Amino acid sequence: MSEDTATVGLAGAVIHDEIVAARAPWSHVVHRGETLRIVDLEGNQAVDFLVYSLADDAERYSAQDTISAQGNLFLTVGSVLRSNEGAAMMTLTETSVRYHDTIGGACSCESNTLRYGHHTKAQHACVDNFLLANAAYGRTKRDMVSNVNWFMNVPVEEDGALGIVDGISAPGLHLDLRAEMDVVVVVSNCPQINNPCNGFNPTPVRMIVTACSARS
Repeated sequence: MSEDTATVGLAGAVIHDEIVAARAPWSHVVHRGETLRIVDLEGNQAVDFLVYSLADDAERYSAQDTISAQGNLFLTVGSVLRSNEGAAMMTLTETSVRYHDTIGGACSCESNTLRYGHHTKAQHACVDNFLLANAAYGRTKRDMVSNVNWFMNVPVEEDGALGIVDGISAPGLHLDLRAEMDVVVVVSNCPQINNPCNGFNPTPVRMIVTACSARS
């Protein structure tokens, strides 16, 4: 992935550019008007995502408010991530894939054990990553909420059951999120190896933050 390819279409100047290793946590402040681009470097990688207000730590992403406001379980171009106060936090302004998941949740040691067997209990999980990243801001497990899963494919079956199937991303595909308020973004570059959300092989992703541009 060349830098020119990864940043094509971004109007503002790049102010932060970082590779997040497979299985790793990441966090960063994104100010109002700035854009966060998430690049799936090798393809088929799920990126678990939370967002908190920088000004008011009690205000954070709400899956319920987001789904209710848009009348759709899935995130597509134009979708607005809304807070528990109903405020716009970030807008999905561009995506290379058709949709993204809001209901699959984050893997944990406990859920791994339940789904895949006791031998998986020691495996690193997204909840661990969220706790590690949030600790820097004084947040704990009680500050965890339902998360977004970028690039993850969680279809709803006819009987209402959820499936976790092969991702719909590919090497170099990306999404852009414009901040509508000053936010702290917290990410788990999903370490799951027991279901196909990562193709059973977690890989790195790239986080690019660009400055506010005239068209923001």
